[in-house]
Amino acid sequence: MSPFRQVIPQLDKPRLRSMLQARFGDDAIVRLSDLPDPFTLKGMEEASGRIAQAIAAKERIVLIGDYDVDGVSASVIVKEFFDRLGYPLEVVIPNRFSDGYGISPKVLDRIEADVIITVDNGISAVEAAELCLLRGMDLIITDHHTAPEILPKAFAIVNPKQPGCAFSFKEICGATVAWYLVAALKKRLNASVDMGAFLDILAIATFADAVPLVSINRVVVKAGLKMMATSTRPAMVAFRDKLDKKEFNSEDVGFAIAPKLNAAGRMNSAMEAYAFLTASTPKEAARWLEYLWQLNQQRKEVEAEITAQAKEMVNPEDKIIIVWGEGWHEGVIGIVASRLVDAFKLPAIVFSLEKGRAKGSARSVGDVDIYDLISRQSGLLEGFGGHKQAAGLSITEANLETFKAAVNAQAEQLRPESFIPEINVIGTMPFDDLDAECFDIIQQFEPYGMANPRPLFFAEEARVHEARRVGSTEDHLMLFL
Repeated sequence: MSPFRQVIPQLDKPRLRSMLQARFGDDAIVRLSDLPDPFTLKGMEEASGRIAQAIAAKERIVLIGDYDVDGVSASVIVKEFFDRLGYPLEVVIPNRFSDGYGISPKVLDRIEADVIITVDNGISAVEAAELCLLRGMDLIITDHHTAPEILPKAFAIVNPKQPGCAFSFKEICGATVAWYLVAALKKRLNASVDMGAFLDILAIATFADAVPLVSINRVVVKAGLKMMATSTRPAMVAFRDKLDKKEFNSEDVGFAIAPKLNAAGRMNSAMEAYAFLTASTPKEAARWLEYLWQLNQQRKEVEAEITAQAKEMVNPEDKIIIVWGEGWHEGVIGIVASRLVDAFKLPAIVFSLEKGRAKGSARSVGDVDIYDLISRQSGLLEGFGGHKQAAGLSITEANLETFKAAVNAQAEQLRPESFIPEINVIGTMPFDDLDAECFDIIQQFEPYGMANPRPLFFAEEARVHEARRVGSTEDHLMLFL
């Protein structure tokens, strides 16, 4: 009997090809030349105009990034563009532990600038925007996160999800918005900068941020993965040498590259990942990569310890898992939340407690909108942001129990089927059809990722001929069926 609630179709190779092709419908964006014009993004005229004015007047421009792969990559793209213009740009990537997320009054305290540009953050920074106004600094926000009801009072906001934005595709990452910003600036300045030079970094950011790999995202990731095989960027040379690979696919980015870049921001400072990506020589890049590799191993050990503790605290009667611990490493609680989701098939929010304050990270499952559930309790929170599948939030320790009860009461109103994880089984294939031709068909629809998952087949009558553990820590299983 099939373990899936959906009907599992019987497939052959022609049907497999047509099913994979149908994922993209009649999408008109299939090559780089099809990408929308930067100025179709609301706020782009004002943003690029103000930056061009600042460059002409030799004003001081400061960029504020974010500590994940997307935010670091966006910072690298903008910085490298300014380097090619020969114009100085100061880059500040807030520290997760001492600064918190994105542009904030704490970060602004140490910045002197005429113009501030944010990448991958800022859409909820109402207080920071007010402070910029008071200090006479023009704030340009570029972001891709869900726009709140009250937007910051910035000089310009570029975000495809803000009200009134006519940009044709909303689900892009922060680095893509940043790439579009510098593309608009290139047009305005009539600069001879090759926008394709950033595609390797953009591909990593796009895949790592788990945006749908269709339309614009599919085009830039496909081009970027191809570029990574030949890129002379020292960081890419270091990855090729370390991984002993001559070409890359989306799984390489997801499992081998992105975690190492994320480890810096999770465990110490994202400026270390930034330093690696902007390294000027292969030798420098190799040193940074070795450091990031070790940091990622440390991250795995800390994460495993906290996950074990968190599992002991889970109440299986709850609709939403909400747990917290004093001194839990703030940099890994997002991964711990994902581990709890995997283990219990329920949304999870994990908090790190320190001196009466709790910082949390949320992950969802199925069709549950975790951002909506959190936002309904905004009166209890100090701050929050995110989207349907993932969010970040902060709260006082005194409000945690009330928050937990309120979120679970709200979740009781959701349909039970909302909690069922989506399993992307596309059908059954006869074993005789799983041949080189079938493999070629699957390869044609690379890169795989969100909204275009790698085909997963169901084998109902298969018998295990042999099973063995594989991997450096033997935590994977190889089956011969």
